[in-house]
Amino acid sequence: MQYILAETSVASTAYAQTTLLPKQYETLPLGDVRPAGWLADQLQLQIDGMAGHEHLFYPYVMESDWIGGDSAYSSLEEAGSYWFNAMVPNSILSNNDEILEKTKEFMDYVLEHQGDDGWLGPEAGNDRTRYLWGRYPYFFGAIQLLEVYPEYTDPFVEAMYKFVPLANQMLQDGEGLEIWTNTRWEDFVMTLQWLYDYHPEGNEELLIDTMVRLRWSGVPWEEVYKEENFPTKEVDELENPTGYVLSWHGVNFAEGMKALPAMYRVTANQSELDSISKGWDMLFEYHGRPSGIFACDEYLAGKEATRGTELCTVVETMFSANYLYQITADNKYVDRAERIAYNALPAELTGDMWHRQYNQQQNQIASKNMTPNPFYVDGPYANVFGLEPYYPCCTVNHPQGFPKFVSHAFLKTPDESALVQVYHGPLTVSTTLNGNVVKITSDTTYPFSDTVSLTVDADDAFTYYIRIPDWVVDGSVATNGGDAEAIEAGGLLKVDIAAGTTTLDLVFPAEITTEERLHGAIAVHRGPLHYAYDISYETSTLQTLYPAEPRASDLQFDATGAWNYAIDPSTLAFVSTGRSIPSPVYDAGMPPVYITVQACPIEWGEAGDTFAAPPPEGAACLGEAVELTLQPYGATKLRISEFPVTSL
Repeated sequence: MQYILAETSVASTAYAQTTLLPKQYETLPLGDVRPAGWLADQLQLQIDGMAGHEHLFYPYVMESDWIGGDSAYSSLEEAGSYWFNAMVPNSILSNNDEILEKTKEFMDYVLEHQGDDGWLGPEAGNDRTRYLWGRYPYFFGAIQLLEVYPEYTDPFVEAMYKFVPLANQMLQDGEGLEIWTNTRWEDFVMTLQWLYDYHPEGNEELLIDTMVRLRWSGVPWEEVYKEENFPTKEVDELENPTGYVLSWHGVNFAEGMKALPAMYRVTANQSELDSISKGWDMLFEYHGRPSGIFACDEYLAGKEATRGTELCTVVETMFSANYLYQITADNKYVDRAERIAYNALPAELTGDMWHRQYNQQQNQIASKNMTPNPFYVDGPYANVFGLEPYYPCCTVNHPQGFPKFVSHAFLKTPDESALVQVYHGPLTVSTTLNGNVVKITSDTTYPFSDTVSLTVDADDAFTYYIRIPDWVVDGSVATNGGDAEAIEAGGLLKVDIAAGTTTLDLVFPAEITTEERLHGAIAVHRGPLHYAYDISYETSTLQTLYPAEPRASDLQFDATGAWNYAIDPSTLAFVSTGRSIPSPVYDAGMPPVYITVQACPIEWGEAGDTFAAPPPEGAACLGEAVELTLQPYGATKLRISEFPVTSL
């Protein structure tokens, strides 16, 4: 089905480029990469928890207006599409037929109720105001679904070629836009590029023209990333020099990092990649957190340990990092994404995954209604673990984090001559490269161990690239039981795989490192894990919004133990117990690794009644030295992770 543009396209006049540059790496079809071991358990916990039950009790899903109901939390219409985008990969990677059927019903309903003019979504066939943004997560979910069920390909592509001309005309007329759509245009560009790459059907000019119009309709991210425009501290009282206030919004910033790499495929202009690379570096220099993510309690929030980070920001940053790596092949993006996945993401969820926060804190001494609270914009309920503390978006959006981390753990080169292992963890791969059937098993408890054993079975020879994290010290690989050979950190290890079975035994030794933070404090790391002091607490129930599902209640955590310690970094010592991985692993005392350190109690008070003051500098010990146990950050729900320093 081919469409002719009604008037001169902007693509033909704005850019000489009329084809798209290829990505460095392509994703494998959903389901070719699957979780194993503790990582499979993590996805099962998500299915058994809040995310896997929302279709049974949560009105924004169960009665979503995307499927004929009347429930939505905003006119942007993102609730249903967020859920769909997240639960398609969850259901497939967890082999959950019940949720899979719900996602298929969602897909079918949307396609069957497309408007006569091509509109997709709840506004079809009525006079409700239309905004483009809410469709974009639906597009992502649909593309994932048809990778597993190709019978959806033709209906979806046909629907898109009814929708895209309408969207193009809306952009020409300045319709369908508002301040959120203006920041998230890159998600639609990525969908259009999927059509161009796999189903162009003679519509290349329409597709590129729409991509360019989207860029011109929204935030110029290259301006946001300019050094003279970039905020070097919390933006609470700052005026955004670009005029695009929402470009400093945390989730928008996370999503927007896909924009310039997506447009690089259109423009072939290296400045697109240079700009996002610089923006990425400045983001984490001025707002980065030891857990891997950046601070944004709604807007960019600097580096104070009690400022927050929204859960949606966590999962969207991971997804953007995946895409950035596909375009640039720069390891810095996925090194950080792996750190986020194994630290920041589980920290914002209870171990059973029935409760989530809106904001997490590096130093978090309570989880309750915080009045006063340390967040400049977000409300006092934002760090409560519950169903929808502060705002519902994270409830339906957060489940994309772990399954998309798994599905992007292995990539392929565009010519299908090579496979690239991006992330490490217990995983299996079964895929085909140019007719070559390849199966890989990654047997490991990483990040809770330093060893990864890979077994590769291939019909024919191929090239296998393995990412070596930048923190590895004196790493090695042994092939087919041979002698260990040194490997270099911070790049890709190239292995020529022969037909048949090949084994690779990788060792990733790591050192304990400390990171300087504000007020002379330090954070503690080893390998991909960040470590924190786990504060003991008692739990009480604040409220249950939907009594039909009491497991999704809002919880209050009050500390029952001391937390005001200074540590002596010269005494840090790593301990691996060798225990098997429990379920859930991201809960108090459960990980099989920890770090001990000598510490002493100090004078360190609260700012307000519920959050810690900044770590004091040069505080004197008030008592005898004690040994503290630091746990992996993701397993702690109340914690200190930025410590004052002393010498004992």
